[in-house]
Amino acid sequence: MNTVLVLQSLIGGIMMGAAYALLGVGFSLSWGVMKVINIAHASFGLIAAFIAYSLLTRFAVDPILSLVVTLPLLFLASAFLYRILIVPITKAKEVIVASMILTFGVAIILENTMLLLWGPDPRLLTTWYTSKVLVVGPFYLQYTRVAGFLMAVAGVLLIHLFLKKTYTGKAVRAAWQQPEASQLCGVNLKRISTITFGLAVASAGAGGISMAFLYSFEPHAHNLWLVHLFLVVIVGGVGNVLGTAAAGLLIGVITGLSMAFLPYQWVNFLTFGLLMIVLVSRPYGLFQSEV
Repeated sequence: MNTVLVLQSLIGGIMMGAAYALLGVGFSLSWGVMKVINIAHASFGLIAAFIAYSLLTRFAVDPILSLVVTLPLLFLASAFLYRILIVPITKAKEVIVASMILTFGVAIILENTMLLLWGPDPRLLTTWYTSKVLVVGPFYLQYTRVAGFLMAVAGVLLIHLFLKKTYTGKAVRAAWQQPEASQLCGVNLKRISTITFGLAVASAGAGGISMAFLYSFEPHAHNLWLVHLFLVVIVGGVGNVLGTAAAGLLIGVITGLSMAFLPYQWVNFLTFGLLMIVLVSRPYGLFQSEV
């Protein structure tokens, strides 16, 4: 067995897993804090990737710098969406089911919007450093992959620090753990839920750009991303930021190594076999909730 090939595949899997981790953190937050499963979560990430692509091709704005535009835009749009669409369904008996049906419709609308604006062709973020490679011993690392990986790691750490160190973040955790008691302590649940949903979707935007650094993307790509999001969140534990990050890295490593040594049709078999094992042995995930 070629050791260099194994390690190169391992590194590639870690980079891919970090992007899935950043995408999954927001998905886990909205699911854990508000009991809302946002099926459109990956679609928002894909929109951020398309916006970054447009800013890059038309105005030569680096995709990393495009975060200055995409993240506030997604935060405000999702906060508005939460108030007009999500809040009414929180009165339903089955909030999770209602949210899945509602956000599935939002995902379809967003996908068709992307088709109208950008067409069905795959796109790729091609920057001035796309062709540049970082050589570390026998390993070759594309600058774009390194940039996507660092962005994902920074995003997960910032969300973790926000939840642990800021007053608003602590209020989010309180709303997840003891909603009634948190209200007695002065926490405005409606405001906190709006912030949580906005933060979740904004993190999806950063995760979408991180994914776009690694792979080409097109309007239907959110479907594959969403499948992996469920896998990451279920394995990592709903509402657990670091657990979701660890699960993303684990799944990335398994996928990366599998693609290097197994036929492609076996890759999904292996990753979703992992999901089945986790659901049977630890239905609450590998890690306990930390939010």
